[in-house]
Amino acid sequence: MSLSGKVTLITGGGKNLGAAIASLFAAEGAHLALHYNSASSKDATESFADQMSSKHSNIKVKTYQGDLTKVSNVTALFDAVQKDFGGKVDIVINTVGKVLKKPLAEISEKEYDEMFAVNSKSAFFITQEAAKRVSQGGKIINTVTSLLAAYTPLYSSYQGSKAPVEYFTKGLSKELMPKSISVNAVAPGPMDTPFFYGQETPEAVAFHKSNAIDGRLTLVTDIAPIYKFLCTEGAWINGQTLFANGGYTSR
Repeated sequence: MSLSGKVTLITGGGKNLGAAIASLFAAEGAHLALHYNSASSKDATESFADQMSSKHSNIKVKTYQGDLTKVSNVTALFDAVQKDFGGKVDIVINTVGKVLKKPLAEISEKEYDEMFAVNSKSAFFITQEAAKRVSQGGKIINTVTSLLAAYTPLYSSYQGSKAPVEYFTKGLSKELMPKSISVNAVAPGPMDTPFFYGQETPEAVAFHKSNAIDGRLTLVTDIAPIYKFLCTEGAWINGQTLFANGGYTSR
């Protein structure tokens, strides 16, 4: 499958992993619909979109803001993308996520609700809307976490809220087989991005590094090519969760 001309919606597409994926897809001629969550990400996302447009004159790039924990915003996002790209959505890549590192006994109801809204609810309805909109032969990819294979304290709300996404992915992959649409999940290890460092001490960072090849964190450049692979040479893969973490966890 060629990416040339494919309309690719990337949630969280303006920075970190989402931007790295977008860069690879743009280089292959894919059109980009880049979502960002909050006003604080607007400038960075629009600057990145301008870079992609300038570098690749053959593609169309648009940006969209929305809190995707609200179902109406998910629907509005897909409506806007289809309107801007001639009714098409070929590939949907969901990178939305939130981490909380805290003992289970100390997690408040508000924190629980936030974690499951961002990691589970948004993924469910993004995936649901993608199922209705993605064209024949298209691709849907969710992002989970390698901590799904970890026996560890402190990440219970993160692991627990990401775990359902694996089953949303598996179930939908079976449902969409008649349309030749593959649905997969990618489970990166701890990534060297601002998303990771907010809740980690220097000692914890060192521990995470020590559990992978070369004693380092996962880089976005380790992970982004996997999304491209799933949409091209790896298109026969379906209903799977791909753990990519340098041996950090395994199952």
